[in-house]
Amino acid sequence: MFKRLRKDFQLSIISLMGLIGVLGITPYAFYRLMHGNYLVGIADSVFVASTILAVLYAWRTGDTVKPGIYLASIFSVGSTLIAINLGVNGLFWLYPLILFNFFMVSPGKAIVATLLILTSLVGHALWVPGSVFESHYQMISFLVTNTVAGILTFIFAYRTSSQRDQLQILATSDPLTGTRNRRAMDEEMKIAVSSKRRHGKDYGALAMDLDHFKQINDQFGHPAGDQVLIDFVELIKSCSRQEDRLFRFGGEEFLLLLPDSTTEGLQAAANHLLQRVRQSLRGPGGAVTVSIGGTTLRRDESWSSWLQRTDQCLYQAKSSGRDRCIIEAPQPLGSPQPLP
Repeated sequence: MFKRLRKDFQLSIISLMGLIGVLGITPYAFYRLMHGNYLVGIADSVFVASTILAVLYAWRTGDTVKPGIYLASIFSVGSTLIAINLGVNGLFWLYPLILFNFFMVSPGKAIVATLLILTSLVGHALWVPGSVFESHYQMISFLVTNTVAGILTFIFAYRTSSQRDQLQILATSDPLTGTRNRRAMDEEMKIAVSSKRRHGKDYGALAMDLDHFKQINDQFGHPAGDQVLIDFVELIKSCSRQEDRLFRFGGEEFLLLLPDSTTEGLQAAANHLLQRVRQSLRGPGGAVTVSIGGTTLRRDESWSSWLQRTDQCLYQAKSSGRDRCIIEAPQPLGSPQPLP
């Protein structure tokens, strides 16, 4: 459980805010129900029940967007109704609500929710004078302080979200070529295995290794070798489909993940890439070639076993003379499946 919370930031936020909400609101719900304030007590009870259900949904499905929007919506509506019912005493709940919304949804949606709450309260206060604010001065003071709190929270939430996205890119991208790294590759292959087991979707993988790449670094220096890697990535991307995923998992080793690929399709893709690299990729010493090994994902196979088979095909292509592709033949029907 704690491992999942460390890996999923939004799930941890929803869980933490849900826990705070339940612990903070439950005593008020009991107090108001015991003292006959049934409208607000029922609203508090709905908040608690909704929070628990939303958190459970997020844990069960892994979807944190819908529960976040749901909680932000119901808490915003409920807090507005409570403020209208309790007057000044209910306004204090709106300050933590602002923070809550910015944690639950995107900064843009949170600022819209804040504006709708303030507009509703002011509209009701003007329609029924004295129901929410004791004076116009108090209403203006409340609007100013809420606006300032909203702006400051928006800036903080926006910067935090931007920095988190940048960290995610840095954590999953190769800094030299801009393609995905080994960490991202492992995760994508796990997703592919899960999709194969649940929906029977076909996947293929091509492991690629630039031939005699060490000689380029030794003879012309690492900057020349880096440029060859960058040119290789651009070439592979230009030859691949939009849904294909390219990863760098070694010095000059890359893996191309191809959804909806049979053995025949994988062979055709490998031949095409082999020819294009042979024709177009150039280094300081002339043409650069690539060796390719490919396999399709078997049902009930682990991602590590799939990667190992693909790497074995690459090794066969290199040991057979390089500048060629070896694609594993389909597994005969009825043959034993590897253990996951």
